[in-house]
Amino acid sequence: MQDEGYYSETAATFGDRLAGAREGAGLSQEALATRIGVEVSTLQAWEDDMDEPRANRLQMLAGMLNVSLSWLLTGRGDGPEAPTSETPPMALSEILSEMRVLRAEMVQAAERMATLEKRLKRSVEGAS
Repeated sequence: MQDEGYYSETAATFGDRLAGAREGAGLSQEALATRIGVEVSTLQAWEDDMDEPRANRLQMLAGMLNVSLSWLLTGRGDGPEAPTSETPPMALSEILSEMRVLRAEMVQAAERMATLEKRLKRSVEGAS
């Protein structure tokens, strides 16, 4: 857990924390923008503190960057570790990030599947 310090409220802005978490996850602006479905210029505006994302995008960002929503907004809570001399190769960071995205997509697909199964059951029961 990362409390006050490296990206704390007093040491960094929202944009600083967003950029730091993105870099810590080994993602380019282009890669993150694509994954959350916004233009690169939109992400740049967020990182430059010229604009702010909506609540649904904030939640997506926190999940994809593996930080708490609270940390992203205030600098308090679970954030990325401070940089160390032993940073994993970018390829590994990208793989881990992609795995988190896939996990979230799998959860959404499972929920959709359950909803469809319920609808099918009701249709079959109604037909008999």
